[in-house]
Amino acid sequence: MGVRQRVAVGLLTMSLAGFGAWKASEGFTPVAVIPTKGDVPTIGHGSTRYEDGSTVRMGDTITPQRAEVLARNLNSQAEKQFAASLPGVKLYQDEFDIYMDFIGQYGIGTWRAGSPRRDLLAGNYAQACHDLLKYRYAAGFDCSTPGNKRCAGVWARQLERHAKCMAAQ
Repeated sequence: MGVRQRVAVGLLTMSLAGFGAWKASEGFTPVAVIPTKGDVPTIGHGSTRYEDGSTVRMGDTITPQRAEVLARNLNSQAEKQFAASLPGVKLYQDEFDIYMDFIGQYGIGTWRAGSPRRDLLAGNYAQACHDLLKYRYAAGFDCSTPGNKRCAGVWARQLERHAKCMAAQ
């Protein structure tokens, strides 16, 4: 068995398994919905905008085929932005997929301003994993509150990301 090595982030793309897991987490909605209180309209596999930057509006509809193309196109754009945000950083494929899943949920703006990115730039890989647990709020509500029915999935997804990230270390 070979030694696992981190690879320059600019050379990685989201794996098929990572993309499939992200799609499963997002689910599919043929008609625009607001997934959690305080969120914005979302369609297909969690898309909040189209390739041209225009935003999803309530009443928009999408086919499963178009949702797949949209998700792949937006993911490709996000991969380039993600790589540009981490000059000189090397990641394992698992880490790349985890952080791309995060960006798929929270957006590149949140990623650029966040502590996981700062810690990766500093080479603090385990701390970057722990930083994921800071993202537990939806519209100011703490989704880690036991028994909440408002956004429990947000917290469950962060716990899963954190566990996968720590396992990659």
